[in-house]
Parts: sequence; structure tokens; C-alpha cells
Amino acid sequence: MSPFDAVLCDFDGVLRVHDARVQAGIDHGYGLAPGTVLATALSPALIGPAVLGEITFEEWEAALVTEFTGLLGSPERATRLVGEFMAVPARVDERVRELLALAQRHVPVVLVTNATTRLEEELDGLGLTLFADEVVSSARVGVAKPDRRVYELAAARAGAVPERCLFIDDRRENVEAATLLGMTGVHFREAEDLRRVWAEAGWE
Repeated sequence: MSPFDAVLCDFDGVLRVHDARVQAGIDHGYGLAPGTVLATALSPALIGPAVLGEITFEEWEAALVTEFTGLLGSPERATRLVGEFMAVPARVDERVRELLALAQRHVPVVLVTNATTRLEEELDGLGLTLFADEVVSSARVGVAKPDRRVYELAAARAGAVPERCLFIDDRRENVEAATLLGMTGVHFREAEDLRRVWAEAGWE
């Protein structure tokens, strides 16, 4: 018997990976300290409304241009920077995809992601539209990790109780919130983290 009735999995940083070298190159190219662009774009004041669906992806993008205009002193440079940031290449981690597909032979797999209104387009671009059994996007449901409600919703969509769910995320605080609900948590760093859990579950 499987030890879990569902796998709830994060998207960015687990299944989708952005090119860190290209991302770092944007900071350098605009004379900013390393990590400035990503930290600014994902600051709660800017990304928060976008991942709760209070503003669209396009409105978040416009807010970034305004923010970077203040940093760079030039709306033209800020517009170019944001365009480069949005175009950072992303790929599917095929090892993770294979492991999640293996899990799907046994239980439903639900993507649980703090995302913008562009998520559906991004999944389609990566060939993942029909990959997961369910997708819980914060921008569509109006709650985001680590709010307990998003975990409860994901479990319900999988037809499982929280105590029988395996939750995977690359952010420790999101994993800790899941375990407080009784879920089994995996703090993701590499595909091998999942492979070990799969072996223990007998998903081979």
C-alpha cells in the first residue's frame, strides 16, 4: 500500500528551472549589485498582488518598470531590463518530470504554485499543460503559500486528506507550513531528494 494518497509539488525551483547565469548577467549588465533584479522583482510589495491575482501579469510587469526606473534613472533602460528579466530562459528539469510521472502511476500529482496570471501560458510553452492531474495557482485561487488554505485546497483537489499528502517545495517555509497540517514535507534541493522518497514509498 502506498504511504501517500497524493503528491503536491511546487513548480518554480523544482519542476521549472531558470538560467541563473543569464539572470546574474542582467545585474552585471546594468551595474547593479548581484541579486538586485531578482530580489526587487520578487519583493513582497511587487510580487504579492500578482501572486494573489489582485493584478495581472502585465500590471506586475509595468510595476517593475516603474520600480527599476527609480533605480536606474531611465525609463528606457528600465523597460529593457524588465524585458530581459522576463525573457530569462527556463527549462523543465527532466529528472523531476520523470519522477513525478512515476508517482502518477500510483497517486495524483498536483502542482501547487505561487504564480501570476501568466502561469497557464508558461505551462503550455513548456509542454506541461496536461502534465499534472490538477494545478493550484495562487493567482487563480486568491491565496498563496504558506497560507494553510492553499494546502487544504490542493489536498481537496487531489481527493486526499492532508495527513496522506507528500508536499515538495524548494522554500523551507512552505514545507514547514505543510508539515504543520500533517503533510509529509520534502525540502527540495535536487532530484535525488525525491528519488530517495520514491524508493521508500516503493514507487520504482
